[in-house]
Amino acid sequence: MADNSEPKVGHRLRALRDKQGLSLRALAERCGLSINAISQIERGENSPTVSTLHRLATALNLPITDFFQEETRQTIIFTKQSTGLRSQTAGAMMETLGIGLSNQQLEPFRMTIGPGVGNVNDPVSHAGEEFILCLEGNIEYSIDDQIFYLEQGDSLLFDATQQHAYHNPTHAPSTILLIFQASQQNPQQVQRLHLD
Repeated sequence: MADNSEPKVGHRLRALRDKQGLSLRALAERCGLSINAISQIERGENSPTVSTLHRLATALNLPITDFFQEETRQTIIFTKQSTGLRSQTAGAMMETLGIGLSNQQLEPFRMTIGPGVGNVNDPVSHAGEEFILCLEGNIEYSIDDQIFYLEQGDSLLFDATQQHAYHNPTHAPSTILLIFQASQQNPQQVQRLHLD
């Protein structure tokens, strides 16, 4: 699943941090991650999880897709299969499906989640809405006190300010379509995230 696009997320993080004139220490204080963790991401030695990307995006006051794209903005985005930029962590891989529109509000990703992998001990919440479509396998999604078991073709749409987490309870990889819709008032303002 790994490819040479992973370090680009780190490269973009550093460029965005530098553009805002933030030191590693200042960014670490804003997002609650360690200086070492941010440095490893920037050097391509460690890929950020979805939770970490949300924390960094909030600290920089940017949409999460800014980590996957260069500065150029377009009016049409065409992405060939398996050509989107990827970020991989232990057991999960996230691939962009369309980034670069001016004032983009939708942030689509394909996420492949390995057997037993999830973030149930690290639920997230953020401004906006979230849409999940199970493309392959099975996935368990918890939203506040409710648990939803998605099979292929099942979907969820919810207010993302609620605490939510995913888990692949099976012995096979699962793939989901994940779409974030930023809040029009406060795009990407995360209410509460925990350290990965």
